[in-house]
Amino acid sequence: MDREYPRISFKNRINNVKDEAEKIGQMAIGSHRKAITLINRYDDKIAKEVISTGKDIDEAVFDLERMCIRFLAAEQPVASDLMFIEATIRITSHIKRIANLATNIAEVSLKIKDVNVPDKLKEDLQYMADYVQMMLSKGIYTFLNQNVDMAKELRRDDDKVDDLFDTILEQVTDCMFKDKESITQFINLVFIARFLERIADRAVEIGQRTIFMLTFKKPER
Repeated sequence: MDREYPRISFKNRINNVKDEAEKIGQMAIGSHRKAITLINRYDDKIAKEVISTGKDIDEAVFDLERMCIRFLAAEQPVASDLMFIEATIRITSHIKRIANLATNIAEVSLKIKDVNVPDKLKEDLQYMADYVQMMLSKGIYTFLNQNVDMAKELRRDDDKVDDLFDTILEQVTDCMFKDKESITQFINLVFIARFLERIADRAVEIGQRTIFMLTFKKPER
């Protein structure tokens, strides 16, 4: 019976890592969801919550990385378990960056709250934000559920986001020509779209790392 104890301890450590990774992922998804609501309707309380959550995620990622290092030192995992721990460290670093980008969106949203944004531009920016929200959720749960097929979809999803960014950039450029006094405010719309694009890129990286973790092969670009 004593021989079972080390194996139980090992499983518990693995499960603790998975639980913490999921917790951090859910925090990032929630923070991004709140941040994108600020684009069309700024709320100072929600903005502060996004910024605060970003700091919490930063600390949580540090703690999880420390947990992973201790796990490696104590358990010396091999094969799939080793790949999972290594991937967790890399993926949570992407999640931390995503949380920082959500904070950036919250901060820049304050600067556009009084800007008269054309309806089409507003709709496209919101659609892009919602689409990136979908990609973020897909990326995180691709890793947690170890789903290669879903991970591969993220590259195609990212192409859609790139197209949306180009459309938004074109519309913002037109707006700046028509209303030169509001150029600075319209540039902030480009910043938000760029932050969204970068979050989508991070979601793709999570998917790519998941593919590598499960196949030990370099993902196709």
